[in-house]
Amino acid sequence: MEVLKQRILEEGVVLSDQVLKLDALLNHQVDPILTMEMGREFAGRFADAGVTRVVTVESSGIAVAFATALEMKVPLVFARRKKTLLADPDALCERVPSFTKGIVTDIMLSRQYISADDKVLFIDDIIANGDAARGLIKIIQRSGAELVGLGVVVEKCFQAGARTIREQGIRLESLVRITSLEDGKVVFGE
Repeated sequence: MEVLKQRILEEGVVLSDQVLKLDALLNHQVDPILTMEMGREFAGRFADAGVTRVVTVESSGIAVAFATALEMKVPLVFARRKKTLLADPDALCERVPSFTKGIVTDIMLSRQYISADDKVLFIDDIIANGDAARGLIKIIQRSGAELVGLGVVVEKCFQAGARTIREQGIRLESLVRITSLEDGKVVFGE
C-alpha cells in the first residue's frame, strides 16, 4: 500500500532502531479514510477464506479490524487486556509480554464469541516480536476455531515475530514491511 508507506514516512517517528511510533495514524489518532482502505485491502486478500469472525487484541488493532470486519460483513471480536468485574470467568486467557509497553498482561477472549464453527481472521496493527500475536493464536486454537490467517498493518522484518508465525504454517499478510529503522530512517521491503 503505497499510500500507507507515504503516510508512515510523513507521520511516523523513529524512536530507535527497534521502535517506530505511529500514533498519528494507528495508535493514538486514527485516520478513518486510510483505515477503511486498509480494511478493504485485508478483506480483499482474505476474500476466499470463508471468514466468519475477525479478531484482534485491544486496543490499537481495533480500528483496522473493525474496517476489515465491516468490509467482510462479519462480527469483530477483540481480546481484552484487563479483567473487569463483568469478565467471563470461563474466558480463554493467555499471558503475554508487550514489546512496546514493556509489561506482561493477560489477554482474554470470551468463549461466548468464538467457537469451533468459526473461521477466524486475526488483524493487528504491528508485529514486532509477535508475543501478543502468538498469545491470541493459542487462544484461537484452544477455542477450536480455524485460524485462516493474520493480517498486520506493519511488519517489522528485522524482529522475529512474523517469521515465527509463518513457521507455524500460518498465512500472514502485511500491508507494509519495514526492513530497517537504523539511523532514524524507515526502510521498506517488498
